[in-house]
Amino acid sequence: MSTQTRQFAFFSRLLHWTMAVMVLTMLCIGVTMVASLGNYHVLVSIHRPLGIAILVLVVVRFVNRLLNPPPPFPGTMSRAERLVATASELTMYGLMFILPLVGWGMLSAARCPIVLYGSLHLPFILPHNAMLYAVLRQAHTILAYLFFLMFVAHFGAILFHTLIVRDGMLKRMAPWNTPPREIES
Repeated sequence: MSTQTRQFAFFSRLLHWTMAVMVLTMLCIGVTMVASLGNYHVLVSIHRPLGIAILVLVVVRFVNRLLNPPPPFPGTMSRAERLVATASELTMYGLMFILPLVGWGMLSAARCPIVLYGSLHLPFILPHNAMLYAVLRQAHTILAYLFFLMFVAHFGAILFHTLIVRDGMLKRMAPWNTPPREIES
């Protein structure tokens, strides 16, 4: 008998949970920025560098994913479910890449600096243009809502598989190690 891993590689899990915390923080900051102007400048000063950190980490994560393929989906999932799960994962990767780029472009078009830390600023990537800023701001908002929906669907699917189907889906990305299962050769 041989063993089959049921978990993502440790570095993949570390990236996933680190980015999960970062994305949840971004979603909370985004909602708070829209709902209240009281702490707007403080929130923006966190939102901008955190978005760039997510951009960098999603590139690292995507390369890591190519180098360390995911474990197989549970046998309880149909082919259609596997296709939907894979497509939704790729969509989330795409949104985590595109959202910060659109935000960076939006701020570039408005000539608002992105302060990473102290006097360290990102360069502008687009020309100063009020119309371009308006379009990118709308796009950033729409993409953020789409990402929120994808996040909720992802979380809901994991809850469904963990609490209803009970097929070990959460164990694939659990931060703790789970023993490999034995399979017949």
